[in-house]
Amino acid sequence: MRVVIIEDEKITAEDLMQTIEQSDSSIEIAAVLKSVADGIAYFQSQPVPDLIFSDIRLGDGLSFEILSDLNIPVIFCTAYDEYALNAFKANGIDYILKPFTLSSVTTALQKYKNLAQIGQEEIARQYESIKRLFMENVKVSKETALLIRYKDKILPVKIEAVALFCLDDYMVHLLTFDGNTYYPGKSLEELERMVGDNFFRVNRRYLVNRDAIINVSSLLSRKLSVSVSVTAKDDILISKEKASAFLKWLSGIGGL
Repeated sequence: MRVVIIEDEKITAEDLMQTIEQSDSSIEIAAVLKSVADGIAYFQSQPVPDLIFSDIRLGDGLSFEILSDLNIPVIFCTAYDEYALNAFKANGIDYILKPFTLSSVTTALQKYKNLAQIGQEEIARQYESIKRLFMENVKVSKETALLIRYKDKILPVKIEAVALFCLDDYMVHLLTFDGNTYYPGKSLEELERMVGDNFFRVNRRYLVNRDAIINVSSLLSRKLSVSVSVTAKDDILISKEKASAFLKWLSGIGGL
């Protein structure tokens, strides 16, 4: 079994790695990733592991930004947080508490077999559920505009004027309906919490305004292709696992 650890605290990561190896010496620790940037770069070039142990809060954002399109079992590692634990339990998501113990890690690894058998679409459903619940609990004031530093000025850009946000070369830019490009200086995860239900995180790179969507095409692979009213840098694709949730959101049934 190949395992990847996502944890930004070096001592904690080393402790978890040693505990996993102590629990099952046949497990290969394929990588220890300490940031969102490291994680995105790693999974763009390396094969996905069988299982991920992941902290949620990293120094440069939330691990959801890495995990968005992987659709493999994840065991979350968290400090005690009553809300988070209740959310994990309610959605069947496995977790281990910090500091780790041999018993808790061994139990989590045993549960992995059940996670591995439930299928990618169920893993995606669980992931989206815990992501939504976690982000709803993060207290971020709802803003109506983003303050953008542009040359020697600060520009207020109304959120409703933004067609999409895109992660490109580790930097997020936004594209307005009138074709202007700005750099908000925030991660997609931060923006996703700020902009409200009129935006959908279609994949790891794009956060799209419902009002920018012209049409949606079905592809042979059961993926969806989204056409927008502005010029995106590349094709905006939605995985088959996210397709159902996206279409419900697009039709106005609930929101993420």
